Amino acid sequence: MFLFGLSHSVEVVSFLSKRSSPHFYCRSGMHTVGKLMKVFVTRRIPQEGMKILSAAGVCEVSLWDSEEPVPRTELLKGVQGAQGLLCLLSDKIDTEVLDAAGPNLKVISTLSVGFDHLDLDEIKKRGIRVGYTPDVLTDATAELTVALLLSTARRLPEGVEEVKNGGWSSWKPLWLCGYGLSGSTVGIIGLGRIGMAIAKRLMPFGVKRLLYSGRTAKAYAAEVNGEFVPLDTLLSESDFIIVSCSLTPETQGLCDKAFFSKMKNTAVFVNSSRGAVVNQEDLYQALKNGQIAAAGLDVTTPEPLPTNHPLLTLKNCVVLPHIGSATYSTRGIMSDLAARNLLGGLQGTDMPSELKF
Repeated sequence: MFLFGLSHSVEVVSFLSKRSSPHFYCRSGMHTVGKLMKVFVTRRIPQEGMKILSAAGVCEVSLWDSEEPVPRTELLKGVQGAQGLLCLLSDKIDTEVLDAAGPNLKVISTLSVGFDHLDLDEIKKRGIRVGYTPDVLTDATAELTVALLLSTARRLPEGVEEVKNGGWSSWKPLWLCGYGLSGSTVGIIGLGRIGMAIAKRLMPFGVKRLLYSGRTAKAYAAEVNGEFVPLDTLLSESDFIIVSCSLTPETQGLCDKAFFSKMKNTAVFVNSSRGAVVNQEDLYQALKNGQIAAAGLDVTTPEPLPTNHPLLTLKNCVVLPHIGSATYSTRGIMSDLAARNLLGGLQGTDMPSELKF
């Protein structure tokens, strides 16, 4: 089932099983297999990364040739004997996977800024290096967050639907009215790289106050006149609340019934961080009961969100399929960085973005 190849050639041949399920690319090269390190790539990734691995001439690459996640059984087979693993956020890398890989595994490179899918304690015990892709998706995610906020606050999906279903008749003074940013107070939970990038993009809309909460005050918040306030203050005074924090034990389930009860009933909630930061049942009740005005989500639990999920029945909830970093250039840069991280780990050299834990 596994068709291993060599990384020095750009010639690619795709194989399918009798059931037409994805197999692996086989790459032919100039070296003998015995001299190369085995690498398993868990998904079809942008060619920027594959070209780097191909040109390096040091690894034998096998790839799960599909846009869809590799099945668990195939992941366990694919990592056997591997010295390098290039994975995605959807791949749970736990003890079972590490055991299947064996003692030769040197490096795990994840094509993501998040790493909660990795069992870091177990990885550290085994001395495996980890690469990730921070910073490069900051601008794309910030842009998407602003677009999601505007779409939710100004009810754009509802408007599009009304045009399509014939609901658009004459001009009506209060029809499809939403909320504007001019003169508003915006609260950002987590003013890190992405949070700051969001803030910078929002200020030209005429935002009056920018509040933020987190572990500590940030000196750079002065660039956007950011006010460091307790979470309760942020919740009670903000017209728009954006969640842009990391998923940690402290932030998991942070946005719950008590959280939403402290918000204005005219407030708009946006989450582009991690789905598990939000208690979705509590969010549904807050939206349904009019406790808050609207919500925009680019992340959910689980992903994908089932089509029969209650949140999808609400007109005041806009759900996107986790596309925060989905620009061609950003995904290409992520793929490039993930490949270079992988090669650094394989060769025992510096990795452009190594996770220190």
